[in-house]
Amino acid sequence: MKKFKIFVNFDKEEKWLNEMARNGWQLKGKSTRYRFCKGEPEDTVIKVDYRVFNKRDAYEDYLMLFKDSGWEHICGNRSCGAQYFKRIDESSDSDIFSDLSSKAGRYKRLSNVWMSLAMCYLTIFISFCLSNTIDINALLHPKLLYYTPGLWERSGAAFWKAFLIETPIVLLRGFIWYLIPVFFIAFVIFALLSEKEYRKMKKVTIAK
Repeated sequence: MKKFKIFVNFDKEEKWLNEMARNGWQLKGKSTRYRFCKGEPEDTVIKVDYRVFNKRDAYEDYLMLFKDSGWEHICGNRSCGAQYFKRIDESSDSDIFSDLSSKAGRYKRLSNVWMSLAMCYLTIFISFCLSNTIDINALLHPKLLYYTPGLWERSGAAFWKAFLIETPIVLLRGFIWYLIPVFFIAFVIFALLSEKEYRKMKKVTIAK
């Protein structure tokens, strides 16, 4: 079974994954969607970390550290960021983080990744606009997405025939052009939400 969900709060994601496990759905993979397989209901503890590794040796040492501490790596890889662990030793700690500061750090790392992606899309968008690959005026005034000469001066059957013929092309063109700024805005929002969670946890850390 595959499920599509977006989480910014790791605690909510962990709670959902643990509930899925108690209902007999074991997490087996995560890319754009979560991948589960049906099994026996399991009252387990699943935790999520967020780290990206440039070197394979560093990543393997990271996984070994968790294994030695009683945690099995369920899914994730050194470049995807999200790392999922399941507790396999009942005598081990109930959390993979030793303190709130290190737990908050994953939100900061996630926020930095989202913002980096946003800046990449912003750079691409500006480059496309400067090279006239994307017409910024057409994005602000959708009528300009139609290239048929004199389309908006026509009326009756002549208008509807030209309009309906070109509309599928316009929808495709508009979808591609709007997609880049939409992704930029979405990534900025995710970055700010992650930063908000980070600051919230840091305040709790300082208070203690």
